[in-house]
Amino acid sequence: MVHQYKLNGYNIVLDSASGSVHAVDEVAYDIISLYRQKSEEEIKQIILAAYPVSPEEVDECLEDVKALEKEGKLFSRDIYENLAFDFKARKTDIKALCLHVAHTCNLNCSYCFASQGKYHGERALMSFEVGKRALDFLIESSGNHHNLEVDFFGGEPLMNWDVCKKLVAYARSIEEKHNKHFRFTLTTNGMLIDDDVIDFSNKEMDNVVLSLDGRQEVHDRLRVDYAGKGSYARIVPKFQKFVQKRGDKSYYMRGTYTRHNLDFMNDIRHMLDLGFTELSMEPVVCAPGDPEALKEEDLPVLFEQYELLAKEMIKRRREGKPFTFYHYMLDLEGGPCIYKRIAGCGSGTEYMAVTPWGDLYPCHQFVGDEKFLLGNIWDGVKNDEVRNEFKLVNAYARPECRDCWAKLYCSGGCAANACHATGSIRGVYKYGCELFKKRMECALMVKVAESLDGEE
Repeated sequence: MVHQYKLNGYNIVLDSASGSVHAVDEVAYDIISLYRQKSEEEIKQIILAAYPVSPEEVDECLEDVKALEKEGKLFSRDIYENLAFDFKARKTDIKALCLHVAHTCNLNCSYCFASQGKYHGERALMSFEVGKRALDFLIESSGNHHNLEVDFFGGEPLMNWDVCKKLVAYARSIEEKHNKHFRFTLTTNGMLIDDDVIDFSNKEMDNVVLSLDGRQEVHDRLRVDYAGKGSYARIVPKFQKFVQKRGDKSYYMRGTYTRHNLDFMNDIRHMLDLGFTELSMEPVVCAPGDPEALKEEDLPVLFEQYELLAKEMIKRRREGKPFTFYHYMLDLEGGPCIYKRIAGCGSGTEYMAVTPWGDLYPCHQFVGDEKFLLGNIWDGVKNDEVRNEFKLVNAYARPECRDCWAKLYCSGGCAANACHATGSIRGVYKYGCELFKKRMECALMVKVAESLDGEE
């Protein structure tokens, strides 16, 4: 499948199955669009009537297109569909856990998918004993995986910080014995950050996710404490100190945009002005009737914002002030292996969430929904029916996705978002699809600009 589009002065052609990306002139762009619909003679007549080019130039361009087709870089065949459904029979090892060390939070954000950290249940903190067992369970279930991922999540994990530190120490103490290496991530709202959190995290956390929605008026509108007071002024200096001392270790600022900040590019610029260069901005996911919910008529505005973001990235890179946007991170030379592209994020199979009392769920967004309870860290996964269903959630599981040019980039999309939107993990969250495809077009355009700038 070939996807063509024009953005920021570039004519871009993507061959979906091979992943080949071509930046072409207007003549080549139109020839490629006609290539499978018209004969060569018809194409020549159309192009000669539209452009001041010679017949020989059209012939040369046609030969180039034929050569790319023969090399498998244009109109390549999708050879992966028959592989996708073999995954049900495959052995699944767990390589990542999201530890819900705190089902409680010191903020009261109205748009929180986790019901202010409680996940529609009781407030709770994970004990060291439960966390220790979770790490043992991960090792026991990890097969030949050497690198194991552990996310400290909530609620607000810093409300259980001593347990987090003890669990890191325990993991380090058993790594060599089991030939494993733990990589830790911390996600925090920043309210409890102090020097100890900064120093320990910068030593032990491979990644840190810091929640900031952008401009103060945007952030403080929703991210408030239980007295209704905004958190911006309290957390931003802590985040700046954290990032300044972090050096070259990974982090990113994680924002959320809603109907009330559709102009989220202004929030991105604000975060850049604060000195942050690793950024993410996520669309809110909530019930359609929620006042923060995004609507169909918002899409053109959001598309424009993503284009502005891509152009800003190109501009700042050329000025020697680059920044990273999480959803625009693409590796066109390597990138995810085809297994990853087909299988998706691994929720419910390779990745699971652990509640404070040790229950297992497919991921953090399913916690509290008993239909998706997989088992627990003592007895393992017992709900094979649900686990097998998650094995089949892939880029080819949904009829709506089969003819989508972006399916090998989204790997079928987020099962949780699909479930919340349609009631089924095999459903399609169409709004999310539109945003994803726009992000991919922008991300590919950024890579095209980088490549052409490099040639110059």
